[in-house]
Amino acid sequence: MDLFSQIDADIKSAMLAKDRMRLQALRGIKKEFIEAKTAPGSNGELPDATALKILTKMAKQRRESAQIYTEQSRPELAETELAECSVIEAYLPKKLTEEELTAELEKIIAQTGASSPAEMGKVMGVATKALAGRADGKDISAKVRQLLAK
Repeated sequence: MDLFSQIDADIKSAMLAKDRMRLQALRGIKKEFIEAKTAPGSNGELPDATALKILTKMAKQRRESAQIYTEQSRPELAETELAECSVIEAYLPKKLTEEELTAELEKIIAQTGASSPAEMGKVMGVATKALAGRADGKDISAKVRQLLAK
C-alpha cells in the first residue's frame, strides 16, 4: 500500500475513533499530497519518494513552528504543532543513529572516491538521495564535512 492510500485509510480510522488531533494532521498531509499530485508537470501520480520528501518538510515545519511558539510563550500552540509533528513522523522511516549515519556516509564516500573537503558536493548529492527521510540534511552535511576533513 502506498503512502497516499495509507493516509486515506488512517483518516477513516481517525474519524471513527473521533481523534480530532490525528484527523487534523492526516487531513493536512492529504492536502499536501493532493497538491503535489495535481501540480503542473506532475503526471497525477505521487511516488513514495516524493511523498517522503513532503512528509519530511511538513515535520520540519511543525518543529520550527513549535520552537517559535515556545519562545513566544504560547505553549498551547506549540503543543498542537508537536502533536501534529508526531503524527507526521509516524509515516517517516526510522531516523539513523550517529553510528549508522557515519557508516552509511563512509560507504558513500568510498563509492564516490571523494578524498578532500573540495569534493563535498559530489558526496552530498549521493548522500541526500540515499538517506532521504532517514537523516536531516544538516546532520549529513556536518558529518560529511567531518569525515572528509580527516
